[in-house]
Amino acid sequence: MRPEADFATVDARVEALNGRYRHHAARDVLAEALDAKETGRVALVSSFGAESVVLLHMAAMARPDLPVLFIDTEMLFPETLDYQVEVADRLGLTNVQVIRASTTQLALHDPDGTLHQRDTDACCALRKTVPLQAALTPYDAWITGRKRFQSGTRAALDFFEAEGDMRIKINPLAHWGPDDVQDYLWNNKLPRHPLVAKGYPSIGCAPCTSKVAEGEDPRAGRWRGKEKEECGIHFVDGKMVRGPVRETIE
Repeated sequence: MRPEADFATVDARVEALNGRYRHHAARDVLAEALDAKETGRVALVSSFGAESVVLLHMAAMARPDLPVLFIDTEMLFPETLDYQVEVADRLGLTNVQVIRASTTQLALHDPDGTLHQRDTDACCALRKTVPLQAALTPYDAWITGRKRFQSGTRAALDFFEAEGDMRIKINPLAHWGPDDVQDYLWNNKLPRHPLVAKGYPSIGCAPCTSKVAEGEDPRAGRWRGKEKEECGIHFVDGKMVRGPVRETIE
């Protein structure tokens, strides 16, 4: 279902959605957004990381055939790949689509798999941002698991936000805190990512994710030592968040 003409711009649709669902619970935001006239065609994007199973469970309850886009950067932990299969099967998700960078682009820009050592921004663009944007082309909106507490760039996150003038981003868990996540996992007896118990509360690609010590920010292990908070697939105030790209991926 395409968005109605009354809501021609992304900003207008976002304003209408935030006004309507501002005081709704996360599960209701997700379920009702799937059928809202402003959202059109919707996909869920999941890393199958530390907390991903919460949103995936909500999606499975609302619409098990919802398109779920999983970006395999080909640098993920083996545990993440195994967990993706386990969770999809257990929750009955029937439309998980594995997204990868083209072999041509990998051969051209990262033939030896060391781009992340020289330029993390360019590596994220090559292996994650560009493939995801291509995969999202048929959709008018996409669902993320982002939450306000996760980083400074997410502190004012709304349920709905504009991704430039391209599409709507839906953040059902925007207002959740860490305790809400843990309560949901426990109450629904959901399987945990195996690396969480080993000291990885936030999980990305293996070369760019390290263990987090007690008392550290949960995302401290992501791109440790670098001024980087996001991988580049997200926008803040209409701008991609990841820092300057020094190597262009076309």
